[in-house]
Amino acid sequence: MQKWKRRTVAVVRRLLTCAIVVIGLLALVFVHIRVELPSTEEITKLPTTHEIEHQNLQTEENWEKELAPPHLSKTSQSARKLDGASGTSNSNKLWKPPPNRDYTPCVAPSPYYTPPPESRGYLLVHTNGGLNQMRAGICDMVAVARIINATLVIPELDKHSFWQDSSNFSDVFDEDHFIDSLKNDVKIIKKLPKELAHANRTVKQFRSWSGLQYYEEEIAPMWDQYQVIRAAKSDSRLANNNLPPDIQKLRCRACYEALRFAPEIEATGKLLRDRMRAYGPYIALHLRFEKDMLSFSGCTHDLSPEEAEELKSIRENTSWWKVKEIDPVEQRAKGFCPLTPKEVGIFLSALGFQSTTPIYIAAGEIYGGDLHMADLHSRFPLLMNKEKLASAEELEPFANHASQMAALDYIVSIQSDVFIPSYFGNMARAVEGHRRFLGHKKTISPDRKAFVRLFDKYEAGTIKDFKTLANRVIEIHRRRQGSPRKRKGPISGTKGMDRFRSEEAFYVNPLPDCLCQKESPILNSSAIMR
Repeated sequence: MQKWKRRTVAVVRRLLTCAIVVIGLLALVFVHIRVELPSTEEITKLPTTHEIEHQNLQTEENWEKELAPPHLSKTSQSARKLDGASGTSNSNKLWKPPPNRDYTPCVAPSPYYTPPPESRGYLLVHTNGGLNQMRAGICDMVAVARIINATLVIPELDKHSFWQDSSNFSDVFDEDHFIDSLKNDVKIIKKLPKELAHANRTVKQFRSWSGLQYYEEEIAPMWDQYQVIRAAKSDSRLANNNLPPDIQKLRCRACYEALRFAPEIEATGKLLRDRMRAYGPYIALHLRFEKDMLSFSGCTHDLSPEEAEELKSIRENTSWWKVKEIDPVEQRAKGFCPLTPKEVGIFLSALGFQSTTPIYIAAGEIYGGDLHMADLHSRFPLLMNKEKLASAEELEPFANHASQMAALDYIVSIQSDVFIPSYFGNMARAVEGHRRFLGHKKTISPDRKAFVRLFDKYEAGTIKDFKTLANRVIEIHRRRQGSPRKRKGPISGTKGMDRFRSEEAFYVNPLPDCLCQKESPILNSSAIMR
């Protein structure tokens, strides 16, 4: 009996041991399964923003490999590696245009607008300045010809300015389109008739920023004595404001519809634009760090003493630049200097643009070349310009013609996703106004006075970290991105010519004259119900 009990205990012990072993094995298997399989929460969890952005970045890289011009694809890929997928969560905000508020072009003449009356004489125009200064002047002279009942002879482009460009009107603009587009507004001819070669004529310098009364009472009566009036200058000869609505709309039709570039320029400009598009959204940077601008403005920050002396010599020897003695430090502190390439690099980084951002440099030859571009290039390796995007053969027809080359930059700039000028010169004004007319495309206008103050503090170490600098730059420029607003009038307290000079130029912001807000369908229906 006792022997049987021992056997029973031994069997029970074995069974218990086996049971413990089995339980242990099951526990191990269970733990292994829990580790390998995702939980219910993990199965239903959405991908993170970081994961989505990483997938998007890979998609962009594949797209870029397919579309980027072969000689530029390696540069783009290396630039991508600098940033990876980090910091891209705000990229949509950076590229997003400002709210348009349903503004749309409204340049059609009123029901009271009549065909051009019988011409009383011929208006010859000598334009002055660079491409965009001449553009504005030509459009103003179209309006002046309408006001004084003149036949407009195709304007003569400036061949004696700093750029010494020999281009004729038809080399830069589509002459036939210009004449045909304005046939219901002003009679335009290509040349003065031969029989008027010895006709009574006068040369007149029209008064700057003049209104309707000046042209009707002082210029129009001159037809009683002369058959031909030659306008010695074309820039800023017409007031920005207080002109009849039909005259303002005519200026816009001339500028944004009639004054089209020559077909060869249009085709090449669009080719450059498409090649920039191969890299995705891009910035057009009007980097006005060129010899003529630095000489004219007297700005020498970041330049060597030898470079500063060279620019001063150019200014002193250019007769039509009246101001010779300029304090470069004071000029910069007041915001009158173009941002340097180094300052532009800091500015773009502070706004949040990544080093992968494609940037088109809309400019002529940068003063000092690669030496002054080094810092900007180190921050943003994907810097493009005409010469990088097009072959020498493609650009050859426009070589040595500053106005034609500037026209290419103009086309790429107005079609860019973001336009940023380093200085508020004639091209910056013209492009900004055109982009407003096209739907208020994003234009970031640097507050140079405020920015250089912040930049100097950052360089001196007063602002310790880049994030603090970036926050201040973003805040300053929150309302400087091209959103719809009415054109600014004169600065309070200014008088005489200074009053007109302080106004925002017509072609910088054609609102309200040429842009109208669509009426909401909801408002329309509610008005009908009343």
